[in-house]
Amino acid sequence: MALTKVDIIEAVAEQNGFPKSKSKEVVEILLDIVKSTLASGEDVMISNFGKFRVTEKQARRGRNPATGEDMMMAPRRVVGFRWSGRLRDKINK
Repeated sequence: MALTKVDIIEAVAEQNGFPKSKSKEVVEILLDIVKSTLASGEDVMISNFGKFRVTEKQARRGRNPATGEDMMMAPRRVVGFRWSGRLRDKINK
C-alpha cells in the first residue's frame, strides 16, 4: 500500500490539530514549492530525508515495444532521489 496525498493531509491534520482544509492548503503549498523548484532546474534538499535532483538525459536510440521499430528518443529531464544516511538507517533498522 502506498502513502497518498490524502493520507499526508490527514496525518498533518491529526498531528498538528489543524482542520483538514488548512492541512490540505499546507501540503499543496509545499508540493507547489518543490515542483516549481525542480522545474527551474534546482535541487531540493530536505535534511535527514534526502535530495531530489534534476538530471538531463541525452537523446538516445530506443525501440517501440509494441512494434519493435527503432526510434530516436528526445532529450529529457528526469527527477532522481538520493536518500540521506539517517533515512537509510531508519529504513534498514
